[in-house]
Amino acid sequence: MESVFSSINKFSGFTLLFVFLLSCSSTFTSTEAYDAVDTGGNITIKWDVMSWTPDGYVGVVTIYNFQKHHQIKAPGWRLGWTWAKKEIIWSMVGSQTTEQGDCSRFKGNIPHSCNKDPTVVDLSPKTPFNQQISNCCRGGVLKPWDASSFQLSVGAAGTTNKTVRMPKHFTLNAPGNAYTCGPPQIVQPTKFITQHKKRVTRALMTWIVICKYS
Repeated sequence: MESVFSSINKFSGFTLLFVFLLSCSSTFTSTEAYDAVDTGGNITIKWDVMSWTPDGYVGVVTIYNFQKHHQIKAPGWRLGWTWAKKEIIWSMVGSQTTEQGDCSRFKGNIPHSCNKDPTVVDLSPKTPFNQQISNCCRGGVLKPWDASSFQLSVGAAGTTNKTVRMPKHFTLNAPGNAYTCGPPQIVQPTKFITQHKKRVTRALMTWIVICKYS
């Protein structure tokens, strides 16, 4: 079976998402920072729910750099958020959290992270191939008009579109740069085109977070 993660048409996906983001620009308040260099640029975090599991879901998070003149350099981006309830991360591919947190209530299978406020970082390019997904593992470096992705399995979460809860209070930090992130917004589910362009699949649910350079 072809992997949906390796079959995304990056150029067309970037173009469609950028057009959508322009239409969303009015959702930002006047308190957000103004960047005289990248007046229309931002970093967008897209969170796709790909499948449901017995106690949650498998998601793919993609960070898009829609800035013409700002890149994130090594040691790379650090993405954080606050879970809406008592969600945990069972496992991750293409990234890791900086701390595991207190998982003492679990017996046997121990989660990757039990933190209420996890911080995620990218893996290095030397990461074994079987621990990677498409667009991951660049040491957190994110050039203009590029993307970085990782996969996570979320537990103690909702298992339908009506019961799943979006994380909140997103933060994005980078060496020498600070970003102010808006609230998550539910959007139309992402569509994926298979490698041979013979089939289109879609995420079960998608939300985005827009972060401005400050």
